[in-house]
Amino acid sequence: MLPFDFDYYKPETLKEAVDLFQYLDQQGQQPMFFSGGTELITLGRIDLAYTEAVIDIKDIAESKVMQISGDHLLLGSTLTLTEIEEANLFPLLTKTASEVADHTARGKITLGGNICAQIFYREAVLPFLLADSQVLIVGPEGKKVIPINEIFREQLRLKRGEFLVQLATDHRLISAPYISIKRRQQWDTGYPLITITALKTAEKVRVAISGLCPFPFRSMEVESILNNSGLSIEARVEGAIEVLPNPILDDVEGSAEYRLFVLKNLLYDVMAALGNVRV
Repeated sequence: MLPFDFDYYKPETLKEAVDLFQYLDQQGQQPMFFSGGTELITLGRIDLAYTEAVIDIKDIAESKVMQISGDHLLLGSTLTLTEIEEANLFPLLTKTASEVADHTARGKITLGGNICAQIFYREAVLPFLLADSQVLIVGPEGKKVIPINEIFREQLRLKRGEFLVQLATDHRLISAPYISIKRRQQWDTGYPLITITALKTAEKVRVAISGLCPFPFRSMEVESILNNSGLSIEARVEGAIEVLPNPILDDVEGSAEYRLFVLKNLLYDVMAALGNVRV
């Protein structure tokens, strides 16, 4: 049970949801868009989330889309990770999302809920960062389509009253060679330590990482060094480690030193699988 009460709204259109947020915000009710509720329940119980008005966007048609449109795959933000896994339209996303939480939780966690969450991991965003996906955002200023690598900087930089509606990904990148590896401190149980995803396009390896820092990221500096064929594989991996963003997480799941040790080995695995190099 949550330690506070809230009013519940379920709009059927994007405009209704946006207008409702603005009205409730003006009334001081601290409204919150809601698509799965996992994070609200989890954080609300420990006083890290609060609202007096929940706006459930799961019935909005645009947020439930799962279809090929021209050269792009469109995925709605309120699709559950289980729905995405079962459809398997984006294999790298399928592999990455299938290792988020457990089977029961994935039936409730939505794509948008994971990407916009407050937790460190947010693994579902990694494939979209690698594939240069576009995001459809709606808010008081209307609809906007923005490259995800422009709007996702440590987190999805939404303005107040905006929410994620869809993600569009070019099918050429969806079918690119890929690898996704999750490492936990305790084998197949417990919280993830590090998740690394990579895909290869135009003979270049792209890499995105979750669990190393307090945010998921894709680093062009890391990729530039990993793809420098003039360096030995050892020099590439060591160089990539040197340009990682900060800070490195250091908590009960794993020390910063241990996380870097795990990441170094994962980078060797990625380069062996996609980089055409021996390790």
